[in-house]
Amino acid sequence: MAKTVNQHRKDIVEIGKRIYQLGYVAAFDGNISVRLENGNILCTPTAMSKGFMTEDDLVIVDSQGKAIEGKRKVSSEIDMHLLIYQLRRDVNGIVHAHPPCSTGYAAAGVPLQKAILAEVVLVLGCVPLTRYGTTGTSELTDAIREYVPNHDALLLANHGVVTYGSDLFLAHAKMETVEHFARISLTTKILGREKILSNDDVDKLIIAREKYGIKGPLSVDEGCPTTKDVETDSRITLTKKELVDMIHLAVSELRSKA
Repeated sequence: MAKTVNQHRKDIVEIGKRIYQLGYVAAFDGNISVRLENGNILCTPTAMSKGFMTEDDLVIVDSQGKAIEGKRKVSSEIDMHLLIYQLRRDVNGIVHAHPPCSTGYAAAGVPLQKAILAEVVLVLGCVPLTRYGTTGTSELTDAIREYVPNHDALLLANHGVVTYGSDLFLAHAKMETVEHFARISLTTKILGREKILSNDDVDKLIIAREKYGIKGPLSVDEGCPTTKDVETDSRITLTKKELVDMIHLAVSELRSKA
């Protein structure tokens, strides 16, 4: 049975409280939306804490972003939501937030695309990094357009994370998965070692997706997720003698120029 608009309002308020309590947003950060049965979009307003919203604070816009109902002004990033709904007919809920660890990856210009965690490959495949686009402008929608059809979660360069799913709670769960993945990835970097899954491992997980009834796109043809088979090692290995010879040569050149 389909949910009523009032039920969707309660859901958005609940998810707003969750991302606020988890520390995924601060101040007026983030935005949340749901696609209603009639094609209109119920979404959070601009300039309001997601942890303190009420159901009456939410706004309804049409598929073009025109305000239909609500006393407050719609989020400045509504165009990002509209684009995702336009490109993904299977998506009915979107969460955009700034979870600290995964947003740190986005700010560092590092995608979360390595196949190091089986559960993440199952649910998301990987989390690519989009190029930077100014928030609230067409730059942002242009930056994510090519990624939306094949991925359910994106790192927005120098900005944050957006996740989406067939319903709002699934979109929120994917946001939690992205942040959890980022923390684990960071831990492997601190430990100085990453054990990446192979192509065969990823193929098995793709088959398991069907077994577990996990829906949504999973693109593995573009090196995403990156597996052990395609991972390149950029380290240069030298013997002790080669290193000493290089140092002596460099010192000699410096002395000759002195």
